[in-house]
Amino acid sequence: MLTGADPTAGGHGRKYIAGFEYAGEVAALGEGVDTWQIGDAVMGSIPSAFAEYVVTDHRFVLPRPEGLDPEIACALPTGLLTEHGALTTAGFTAGQSVLITGASTAIGLIGAQMVTALGASQVIGTTRSSAKRDLLTGVGVDSVIVTGEQDLTEATLAATDGRGVDVVLDHVAGQTFADCLRATKEDGHVVNIGRVSGPTSTIDIDHLSYRHLTVHGVSFGFTRDWEMSAVIAGLLPEVLPAVARGEIRPVIDLTVEFTQFQRAADRLRSGEALGKIVITLL
Repeated sequence: MLTGADPTAGGHGRKYIAGFEYAGEVAALGEGVDTWQIGDAVMGSIPSAFAEYVVTDHRFVLPRPEGLDPEIACALPTGLLTEHGALTTAGFTAGQSVLITGASTAIGLIGAQMVTALGASQVIGTTRSSAKRDLLTGVGVDSVIVTGEQDLTEATLAATDGRGVDVVLDHVAGQTFADCLRATKEDGHVVNIGRVSGPTSTIDIDHLSYRHLTVHGVSFGFTRDWEMSAVIAGLLPEVLPAVARGEIRPVIDLTVEFTQFQRAADRLRSGEALGKIVITLL
């Protein structure tokens, strides 16, 4: 997105405020807003979040659990709403098994902690690097599949005694999405969330039909307010209490002051970051 706005890199050159997550305190209220008070500790996900003041719809704001520092909280909202929204779409219930592709991504790491906190019977996570195996086991992944060394489908079936998983949270797409179908048990659910390997996939329809699978595509942006407000509300009963208990925490790679934004951008572009990069404005 930064490159898309940068005219020196062929971008559009228009003013662009980056960022999608924030944490802080309520500074002012719009007319008719009675669900929040000035000074409330909050966090949320909204475009143009890297700013001194963020203007947001009151329905999209989450309470920040007591004692959770904003430097930690600001790395949670997108992961929380994305992963829980996908699980809700799939009809996930405690006791089911979950495969998370791209589990070592910042959002995937939150997803692994979330399904563990919500009672998954088995959590399987993929990563392209064997060096990230300990990172994944540390956030609750029971079986780590290194896709550069193992076949995703065969490894998943082996870990589930040939049955496959109940739910797949796919952050990768591409060929990985196709491989997930055969790794899912009959009547299971596959939810595509991200497309880091590209938006195109060629699937075997037999794997979809004969296993009676349900495939979902989700994109929890801000174009459908009714959907987003429901996703936000869905976090309140179980997910935020798990955050308050310390069962769900973001993995933070680097924290920098706003004046060091270039360092943050360079770290992101390096592809070496483990988890989120936090920018503080105060």
